[in-house]
Amino acid sequence: MAEPTQIKEERFTTALEQLKQSPPFAKAKYQTDVYQEANRLLQTKAGLELLYQYADQYDESGVFQDGPWEKAEKLQPPLVAGSLQAKGLPMIIEVLSELRMLALAKDKYSHPVVTPSMAEEFLNEVMVLNLDLLFPNASESSRIEKRENLHLSQQLLQFIIKYLSPKAIVTTLVKEIQRLTAQRPIMINRTVSMIAMAKELLASGDESYEAETLKEYISAIEGPSLLSRQYPQVQRYRIQLKDLSKQELISESKSFATSMRHTGLVAPQHATLVRFLNRHAPEVLPFALGLNSKGKANLEEHAELVGQVIKTAIYPATKQSIYGLALMLERGVLSSAPVTPGLRRLIELDIRADVRNTLFQAAHQGDGLTANTLLLSGVINVLGQPLGVGQGMNPTCQAARGISLWAQHAPGMLLELIPRAARDGDLDFTFEGVQIHSKDLSGGLAPELHKELDPVSLVLVPHLDRIYSEMMTRVSLRGEDGHRWVNPSFYGSWVQRGFSTAIDPITGNIVDYAGFVRLFYATHHPEYNDDYELIYPNPVGIFITNVHGKMLGFHAVSIQRIAKFNEQYRIYFYNPNNDSSQNWGQGIEPTVLGHGELEGECSLPFHEFVSRLYAYHYNPYEQGESYAVEDEHVHQVQQLAKASWGQEYTWM
Repeated sequence: MAEPTQIKEERFTTALEQLKQSPPFAKAKYQTDVYQEANRLLQTKAGLELLYQYADQYDESGVFQDGPWEKAEKLQPPLVAGSLQAKGLPMIIEVLSELRMLALAKDKYSHPVVTPSMAEEFLNEVMVLNLDLLFPNASESSRIEKRENLHLSQQLLQFIIKYLSPKAIVTTLVKEIQRLTAQRPIMINRTVSMIAMAKELLASGDESYEAETLKEYISAIEGPSLLSRQYPQVQRYRIQLKDLSKQELISESKSFATSMRHTGLVAPQHATLVRFLNRHAPEVLPFALGLNSKGKANLEEHAELVGQVIKTAIYPATKQSIYGLALMLERGVLSSAPVTPGLRRLIELDIRADVRNTLFQAAHQGDGLTANTLLLSGVINVLGQPLGVGQGMNPTCQAARGISLWAQHAPGMLLELIPRAARDGDLDFTFEGVQIHSKDLSGGLAPELHKELDPVSLVLVPHLDRIYSEMMTRVSLRGEDGHRWVNPSFYGSWVQRGFSTAIDPITGNIVDYAGFVRLFYATHHPEYNDDYELIYPNPVGIFITNVHGKMLGFHAVSIQRIAKFNEQYRIYFYNPNNDSSQNWGQGIEPTVLGHGELEGECSLPFHEFVSRLYAYHYNPYEQGESYAVEDEHVHQVQQLAKASWGQEYTWM
C-alpha cells in the first residue's frame, strides 16, 4: 500500500530540517536523504506544490552546497533540459533548483545576488528553450523520442508557468520568434511551436507591441487575408476562390505574399491559392509569390516546368515550399542547364522503399502525399534557401555544409546526387583516383540519424556523412590536417588548394599562430588582400565556445562574404547549426539581423571571427602581403584566442 502524501511530506521536512541543522562539513551526508524524500514526493499529485512551499529554505539549508547548482547566479538555462532528462540525482536536484528560482522570482525570499527580475528572466528563458517539454504536442521530436523523465519535466514546466507573468514570457517568445525567422531556416517546427505557445499565453485585449507583432506571425501561419481568416479550412477556402474576380485574386495573392516575405512563414491556404491560380489564372502567380522582376522573368521563361512543379510539390502539407519556389525563381536557378531535367526526373523518380518510409515518417502527415511530392518540395526549398539547410540534432555539419554549397553553386551536381541516393541507395565519390561507395561503408558521425531534417538532408546526409568520414580516415596518418585534401575532393574543385591550420597535427600544439592570423588577413581582409574578392564560399573550421569562452569542440561553417558595415569589416558566414545566433563568450555573439546580414547569414566583426578560426582554405596566388598586417590586429585576435579555446592547448 502506497504511503499517504502527508507522511511523505513529513519525511521530507524532517530530512530538510536535519540538513539545515548539520554543520557545513557534514552537509553531503544529509543531502542524499533530502533528494530521496523529494523524489518520493514527486511521485504524488501534489508533490511539486509541496516542494515549492519549502523552496525558500533550500539555499539556507544547504540543499545545493558544494555542487553545480550551489550558486544560483551562475546557472545556465540551456543546461536545464539535459539535467531534467538525466537519470538519478541530477534530475531531482534540477527540479529543486527550478523551484528555488521560482521562489526567488516570486520574492518569497531574498538572495545576495539574484533579484526577482533576474530569476524570472532565467525561468522565462528556460521556458523558451524547452518548448517541446512544456507543450509535448508542439514538436514532432517530442513525439518520436523517448526521453527520460518526460512526464515529470512537463509537469514541472507547466507548474512554473502558472506563476510567471504571461506577458513577460510572450515578450521573450516574440524576440525568439523574430530572431529565428530572420535566419529563414527550412525547418520551421520550432518557430511554429513558439507561435502556438505565445498565442496560448496571450491575454485577450492586449494591445502591446509584442501582442501586435505576435498577431502578424499567427496570421502568417493561419491565414493573413480576410478571406483566409473567414475560411480557415482549405476546402471551404478553395470554394470561395472560385467566386473572386481577377482583381480580387490579385489582392488576395498580395496579402499572402506580403506576409510570407515579411516572416518567412506560409499559411496552408496559400498553397490552395497557388494551386488554384496555377490551374485557372497563371498570370496572377507572380503576385502570389511576391516575385521581383528577375523572378517574374524566370517564371515566364519556365512557365510549363513551374506549373508541373506546383502540381506535384505544392500542397497545404508542403506549404513552406512556396517560399522556396519564390526564392528559387529569383535566384534564377532554373536557367542553369542541368536543373530543368533534374527537376523533371524527380517528379517520376522510382524511390526506394526505405527512403519512402523515411520521408513519410519525417513528414508526419496523413494527406496521402507521395514520396516524390515530399522529396520535390524539399528540393525546391533547398534550391531556394541554400542557407536554410540545417544539421538538426546531428553532428553532421560537413554534410549540411555540402548540401548548402552545392545548392548555391552546383545545383546540377545536387540534382545528380539526390536521385542516386533516393533511387539507388548509393553515392560514389572519387578520392585521389579511387572510387568510394557509400553503400560499402558503415558508421560515420551519425550512424543513428535524428530524423527532424528537411527531405533532401534525410536522403543525402547518411551517405555524405559516411563518405566524408571515410575520406578523413584515409588521410589520418599523413601528419597534416586531413581537411586539406578532403574538402576539395568532397565539395568540389572550386575549394582553394591553399590550406592553413593553427594546430600542429603531430603535437597538437598551437604553432606560429601570429603567422596563421597574418595569412588570413592577407588572403581575406579587403584592406590587405590586394582587392581579391571571395568568389565562392570558403569552407572553414572554427572552435565552438560557450558563454564563458570555454572550448566545446570543432565546427564546420562557410564564409559567404566579407563586407563593411557601419565602417567596420564583418565576416558573413553560413552556420549549419540550427541556431546561428549564439553567445561564444568574451562578448562575441554572432548576429543574424541588424548588421547587414542576408537571409540565412550570421556575422561577426572580422577580428572576432578570426579569434575562433582554426583552419581555412586560400588561393596561394591571390594574397596580399602578410607583413603589412599591423601587430595590434594580431595581438587583439591572439588575446581573445588564448583566453578562450586557447586554454586547452600548449602554445609554441
